[in-house]
Amino acid sequence: MRVPRSSLVALAALMTGTLASAGALSAETAALDPATLGTPASPPEPAPVPASQPAPQPEPAGADPVSTALPDYKPEAPKAEPAPAPVATTPVVPTDPLAAAVLARFGESAPLLLRLTGKDRDGIRAFYEARAYKPLWIADGAWTEAAKSVSARLAAAGEDGLDARAYAVPNLAEKPDEKAVADADLRFSAAALVYARDARGGRVNLASISRLITPQLDLPNADAVLTKLADAGAKAGDALQGYNPATAGYLALKARLASLRGPAPAAAVKPLRLPSGPALRVGMRDPRVPLLRAHFGLETRPAGTLDRPPGEPEEYDSVVSDAVAKFQRGRGLPGNGVLNVQTVLALADAGRPARASGSEAELIVNMERWRWLPGDLGSDYILVNVPEYRLRAYRGGSLRDEARVIVGKPESRTPLFSGLMEYAVVNPSWYVPPSILKTMAPKLAGYGGKTWGGYEVVRRGGHVSLRQPPGERNALGFIKFMFPNQHAVYLHDTPNRSLFSAAKRDFSHGCVRVDDPFRLADAVLPDWSEARLKKLIGKGERTIRLPAKLPVHLAYFTAYVDDGGTFRTLPDLYGYDAPMRAALGLPGGGGPAIAKLPEEKARRKPDAAPVAQARPAPRREAARPRRYAEPEPSARYDDYDSPGRHVRRAARADSAPEYGEPGLWTPAPAPVSRGWW
Repeated sequence: MRVPRSSLVALAALMTGTLASAGALSAETAALDPATLGTPASPPEPAPVPASQPAPQPEPAGADPVSTALPDYKPEAPKAEPAPAPVATTPVVPTDPLAAAVLARFGESAPLLLRLTGKDRDGIRAFYEARAYKPLWIADGAWTEAAKSVSARLAAAGEDGLDARAYAVPNLAEKPDEKAVADADLRFSAAALVYARDARGGRVNLASISRLITPQLDLPNADAVLTKLADAGAKAGDALQGYNPATAGYLALKARLASLRGPAPAAAVKPLRLPSGPALRVGMRDPRVPLLRAHFGLETRPAGTLDRPPGEPEEYDSVVSDAVAKFQRGRGLPGNGVLNVQTVLALADAGRPARASGSEAELIVNMERWRWLPGDLGSDYILVNVPEYRLRAYRGGSLRDEARVIVGKPESRTPLFSGLMEYAVVNPSWYVPPSILKTMAPKLAGYGGKTWGGYEVVRRGGHVSLRQPPGERNALGFIKFMFPNQHAVYLHDTPNRSLFSAAKRDFSHGCVRVDDPFRLADAVLPDWSEARLKKLIGKGERTIRLPAKLPVHLAYFTAYVDDGGTFRTLPDLYGYDAPMRAALGLPGGGGPAIAKLPEEKARRKPDAAPVAQARPAPRREAARPRRYAEPEPSARYDDYDSPGRHVRRAARADSAPEYGEPGLWTPAPAPVSRGWW
């Protein structure tokens, strides 16, 4: 492309002006030389031309000034300017010798603490840099009151099941130099930071226990911890203690650990030997009651009221029952207030003080599991204790309701995490999980129908899935509760309600099945009653959103203190206790758990088939020959395999099973190269 002559002329003029300006600037700069500022500057003389160089000749008339000055000029496309190279900045060395020593300590390769990560070290450095590398814990060569408070908390780490040896406080000489002060101050900050992170659950690599343990740990960073402790002043130790859980379940285990380690408690009462007799409950009369009243220091007879005179001395009233219940809880018995054989034997042996049951390792392992839960469970939440097979719903911080649940089998475990329930679905559909569907591939490969054994064949972009429509035999029952999560598990109903009568209820593929789910819906859906929800059965799929997201915590406690103050242990369903002890450096590799589940009351019978009220029972069809092998009822292929009819599949017990519905949270199965399947 030819450049217009006018443009070339303009460019030559611009360059000539630029060169002239540069020459004038050089002359002006020479005139302003400091050596000649006092004398007037003389005009610059023209530079002499060497004899060997020919004198410049005048341009011929009509010559092109541009082509003469720039004979090889060719227009070029504009080029992007290179990014300026980063300028290396050298940290400013503080003038204060003590601050300079702190900065120098960061430059050394020696670790501040063995368990301190590089990211944590960088965070500590950023904190000190913001305060001009001034020491935090040492003033005038001695520990501050804040440091003494934190040091006391680090030394008492064992109270919370932590190892005080992991947070060693550095020694400080009587008159330390700047280097010793810098080293001690930084190592003290590192110890406080590691304690705070351990208190929030950072001690164990949970992936090494199981890939299905995925809580969102709230691990604090260095700047947040050190800023909080610095602001607390002399109460920095209390601020550091605040990183430990404050939930009632954790505090109960902590108190039990202190009782186990402390001296044996003194006997609360003297022994009492009672004659044999039946178990006593409120309202019964027995000649042993006066002995109990005298033993517990109660009135000789029930007090009278405005409506009735004082009762009989032999009446086993609520006052005596409450005294017996208090004694039972103190001896580790169920505090039901019933004078049974166990209580009579404990009264006879009351002179020997009772120590807390359970081992230290057992308590510490379960205290650690409380750190996996959020620091604030919420005033309204659902807690599922997997080894207990039980769900509890809390409203306003108080227990609203509880129910039995069925959890995942050891080869398809229920994951442990916290989520937020967002909605419920009444009359849900169920899609056969890919893990089960692939076992049926040979039967479906040549099938071209739209239904198959009560399932709908759904084809999506070359993939095939089986959908079970809502109904009485639907694998999810009549309602499911959804809280989006990476495992695609949820709470839901089941048509196999007889399984809830089993003591060991690990039958599912990972989801949690709830006994009497409409009662749970009544507790979590404030605008929907149980009766109103049941009227929706058989009327098509219906999604009901919660007015506010409800926290759901799937937890794993093999030792806990119940609401009555009784310490209980449970079998280790998934075998997590032994690797937890090893990870925490606790003795005992574990073995088969021998603890038994606590006795449960008889389950309330479910309402008689609510479907029968919503629609007539399906008509039985005459037997007909099957052209293709059809699946049996949903109990075989759903998330609710009954005992003896489990689907066999080769999978690691620790691998995450496939759950959920296509298009919901579970990704669509990858295409297979062979055929349309």
